[in-house]
Amino acid sequence: MTDLLYTDVEETLRDSVRSTLRRALDETLPTRLADEPDTDVSGLWRALAEQLGLAGLLVPESLGGAGASAREAAVVLEELGGAVAPVPFLTSAVIATTALLEAGDETRLPTLASGERTAALVLPWTARRGAWTAVDPSAGPVAPVAGALGADLFLVPTRGEGGVTSLRALGRDEVELEPITSLDMTRPLARVSVTGQGSEIASGTAADEAVDAALAAGAALLASEQLGVAQWCLDTTVEYAKTRVQFARPIGSFQAIKHRLADLYLELVGTRAAARHAAGTLADGDPDQLVSQAVAQSYCSDAAVRAAEEALQLHGGIGMTWEASVHTRLKRAKSDQLALGTPDRHRSDLAELVDLPAS
Repeated sequence: MTDLLYTDVEETLRDSVRSTLRRALDETLPTRLADEPDTDVSGLWRALAEQLGLAGLLVPESLGGAGASAREAAVVLEELGGAVAPVPFLTSAVIATTALLEAGDETRLPTLASGERTAALVLPWTARRGAWTAVDPSAGPVAPVAGALGADLFLVPTRGEGGVTSLRALGRDEVELEPITSLDMTRPLARVSVTGQGSEIASGTAADEAVDAALAAGAALLASEQLGVAQWCLDTTVEYAKTRVQFARPIGSFQAIKHRLADLYLELVGTRAAARHAAGTLADGDPDQLVSQAVAQSYCSDAAVRAAEEALQLHGGIGMTWEASVHTRLKRAKSDQLALGTPDRHRSDLAELVDLPAS
């Protein structure tokens, strides 16, 4: 049975990530990115990648990484999600890295592990395991692609001769990038046009499996990011309810507010269980990992949005303004709801996985 509890190592990692974020992340940065999308955020990624080694968390020690598992990566994403940190951990250190690991490519992983380079999987951000189409460079740009604007390495699954998939690695000079104005500017999106040939990493079944593994890992660990968003929303709203006074009483003393926060807490408990189970089964290679991933994305996506919406409403009028940081979490929750497959798509996948008949 997958253990849902956090280990001492995971809690220590959480403390380190949280401390670094407090020191290196300006709390106003996520808000400013909407008006100043060209703001340099590389310093934050360097702090996390070089000082904590997060870029190589999933990379084996023999290749310069930390040799950790999805459990540790999940804890990192909880903290990054709560802070809506504008860093490419999910897109590069999880999704692209998993694709390279699954394909057995050891030449490019050391530079990713050191944080010297970042990578992006060139597929629409809505793609999910088993539901993606190989890129046809002649058909126009791929959009929207997450993590591409700051990437140095691009992993592009293309369709080769005979319809066989070829997973290719391209450099920055072999693609053209066009920024897209997205709802959540802390995770910028882009249109990617493939202009070069690159070099082949894997082909055929191996390429398909590498892409599927990357998307599956992304979906499993995205749930932990959504958990982090929901946890921040609950914690922040509870503190606000303690200090906001109306009718000479803190609003947290009103029964209607108590009930809404209690309901949100209960939903958060379920969110944590689903996210931890998805990360645990992924780390253990459990045969039920696809089921747990579908459950996690079906549940956590909606739960994060609800937490952000409740936080915004319970902050009252200030919650509707950019002076409050709640809106950045709502934007991340809404954009995550569409990422790597919508909840409805994952519910459909879950029905197939557990042999439920179609309605």
